Amino acid sequence: MITCFVRYELNPETLDAFENYARMWLPLVERYGGNHHGYFLPHESANDLAVTLFSFPSLAAYEEYRTKSREDPACIAAYDYAEKTQCIRRYDRQFLRPVLADY
Repeated sequence: MITCFVRYELNPETLDAFENYARMWLPLVERYGGNHHGYFLPHESANDLAVTLFSFPSLAAYEEYRTKSREDPACIAAYDYAEKTQCIRRYDRQFLRPVLADY
């Protein structure tokens, strides 16, 4: 399993727009076989920081999702929404390997 960690630098004046953007992506990652762990928005912290985590079975599965998302109308609409609202100033993506409890 591979988990994608994305750190966003936001425009603090458009937090509502970013929250709408986040809600657009939650089901889209799931549509392509991922497991979305949610978005985490500013609260009692820097007002321009948000993060998200989502996992795929492998890096290859993530790359397949990225390829297919470029053709998906709902994904394109989400990209366009972020562009139109300028809610994201920049983002950094990292890939992590989770360690989970063995119950």
